[in-house]
Order: sequence, then structure tokens, then C-alpha cells
Amino acid sequence: MRSASLQNTQTKDEFKLEELKKVESILQNIQTYNKEFPFDVQPVPSRKILAPGEEENLELEEEDAGAVVGSAEAFAPRPTGTLLPRLPSEPGMSLLTLRIEKIGLKDAGQCIDPYMTVSVKDCNGVDLNPVQDTPVATKKEDTYIHFSVDVEVQRHVEKLPKGAAIFFEFKHYKPKKRFTSTKCFAFMEMDEIKPGPIVIELYKKPTDFKRKKLQLLTKKPLYLHLHQTLHKDT
Repeated sequence: MRSASLQNTQTKDEFKLEELKKVESILQNIQTYNKEFPFDVQPVPSRKILAPGEEENLELEEEDAGAVVGSAEAFAPRPTGTLLPRLPSEPGMSLLTLRIEKIGLKDAGQCIDPYMTVSVKDCNGVDLNPVQDTPVATKKEDTYIHFSVDVEVQRHVEKLPKGAAIFFEFKHYKPKKRFTSTKCFAFMEMDEIKPGPIVIELYKKPTDFKRKKLQLLTKKPLYLHLHQTLHKDT
């Protein structure tokens, strides 16, 4: 604005040097943490969400990680979920609602901002539907994290190809390393789609969407608890 004012001698909107100098102190302090202006605007470390298995290759110096302990956990943004509404019904077709009840983990109480990523893959691990994230679970009880959230499968059951599976990836935030990590996963195959409750096993990361090299997370009786509801338009 100052430059344009000097170059245009006919303008009536003169931008004086004195006015420009008023901006100097703001520019000098713009990155300074000031709790008084006008509310707490402490810088928040950004979260990084890694692809399945990517965290195994992440190299981070311990001293760098230690510098953010506490602040990341306290101020980092919480995932709010990307759940989608139920599809319109079609005559003779069924829609599936999956209610994620709870997941059993031996260290359930230590998981920060846990949520579930739900996807539908074909036998080659290719997405058939939009991937959905649940909101962060807020209730932890003993060895369980409770979600109590409905996920609407974004394709009619009759249109799912043979060999497809529904995957559930349990994710949580690691403040020392500043990224969201996949802790374990579970999946449900097409012959398991039936109304009512179902309990499925948990497997070690990284997520194996092709289901070729599966390793159970634990020998303890800890599972993912779901409830299925089929909606059929007759």
C-alpha cells in the first residue's frame, strides 16, 4: 500500500510513512507467544497421520521428541470423525449399519484420542467405498475403549463383490512422536454379515488389506465388539 501510494501521484488515499511504522512492532512480535493477546494462542504442534506401517520407518531423535511431551497431548486437535449418512434404499437391496460397541486392549487406559478407521476393500486391498473415521472415543473402562457409534456401509450388501472385507483400524495419538499411529486392526468377511452381535479378532499392524500374513495381536481374550443391523427395502 505504501509503494502504490508513492507511485501514484494522483491518488487521494495517501499512505504515510508514520502509518507504516505502526506495523513494525506487530511484525516483530507476530511469532511471539503472548498469553495476554487476547487469549492463549500458544503454538500447537501439528499432527501427522501416517499410512499403515509407515511409523515403523520413522526416525525421530529422542531429545527432539521429549521437547514436546505434554504440550502436544494437551493442545493437539482431536479428530472429529468423517462418518457418512445411510444411502437411499433400493427395492430388494440391503444396507448394513455397523455399530462399533467397544474394543478390548490390555493398555486401553493409556491410548490417547483413540478412533477407528473403517474401510471396505476387495480381495486385492482396493477401496470399494469411501473410508470413514469415527469420532474420538471418550469412555475407557478397565481393558475396554467404548465407541458406541454407528457406521453406515456405503454400498448395498448385494453389490459387494466376492472376497471383499470390511476393515477396522484402531488408531491413537502418540504425543512423544507427534503422529497418529495404527495400533491394530480387525476385519469382517462377507459370510459374517448377519444381523446381531459379532466379536472379531485383533491383528498386529501394519494393516494387511490382502489378508495374506495375519498375526494375532494377543493371545488374551481381547476383541472388537460389533453389532450389525440390516435394512432391506421390500
